[in-house]
Amino acid sequence: MFDVGWPELMLIAIITVLVVGPKELPRVLRTFTMWIRRLREIASEFHSGLDDLAREAELEEIQKDLADSSPEYLVEDVEKIITSDLDMEEEFETIKDGLETDLDIKQVESETKSPTKEPKI
Repeated sequence: MFDVGWPELMLIAIITVLVVGPKELPRVLRTFTMWIRRLREIASEFHSGLDDLAREAELEEIQKDLADSSPEYLVEDVEKIITSDLDMEEEFETIKDGLETDLDIKQVESETKSPTKEPKI
């Protein structure tokens, strides 16, 4: 933003010594640093105020979302999830039953096709 190098700082220091004088220079520097400190405090307070406003806006948005989603809708959503899980469980049972009957049929077919082996003694 400000491109101030060593030559510019030396020029400012020389002009300050010539205008203020060597006796008053410590008082002027103290006053200058005090003003800089106050400006930094004001900027810090302004920044923290903006952060607080942002947090409040986020809280208001979250509260609005919560108010829009009433417990009745939440209960309905939970019921839908539970019923869909139960439907999946029923489908799983039908698939499982189908597989068991297929396995039983295959086992019966394999037993009838393979010759019976007599146990060796």
